Amino acid sequence: MAQPEYVPISAGDRVRPAERLPAHGGWTQSRPAELKDPGAPIGTRFGSPGPDQGYGLALAERFRDRLELAPGEHAEDAVAGALAVALRRASMFGRAPVIYDLELAYTLWGYLGDAPAGLVEFRTGVLKGAAHDYWVQRDAVDRVAEATLRMTPAQVRSGLANWRSLFV
Repeated sequence: MAQPEYVPISAGDRVRPAERLPAHGGWTQSRPAELKDPGAPIGTRFGSPGPDQGYGLALAERFRDRLELAPGEHAEDAVAGALAVALRRASMFGRAPVIYDLELAYTLWGYLGDAPAGLVEFRTGVLKGAAHDYWVQRDAVDRVAEATLRMTPAQVRSGLANWRSLFV
């Protein structure tokens, strides 16, 4: 609170003017990791950002009891691999994941039945350890063709006979 003028105070107790800081010299984009283009970078191993991706994990768990696993496969790896594909598909359309994204992903990897033997061998090698290694998940997602992600689950199911065409 300000002190009234009629109250006597010593010179040392008077309010002194504050030190003024100089104005900022301006900002430059000079650090090595600065993003120079608008938007997030895209490409292999960058991930697929999108809204409400945590809900995809809840959807992925709904398929756990329906998974047809080969000997040596783990359900956690199947869930992680399918979830990564489903999240990429959902982010392509700019929305949160829905059950059809997960259905497409599980069908693509052949976990919902009627998988060709070659696909089972392929997915076993690609998704081994996916539950514990982010880079395995990214590598698995990057193997899926973008045209495949734009298909419906029924189209992917009918294309499993020629499953190699669904991947890059």
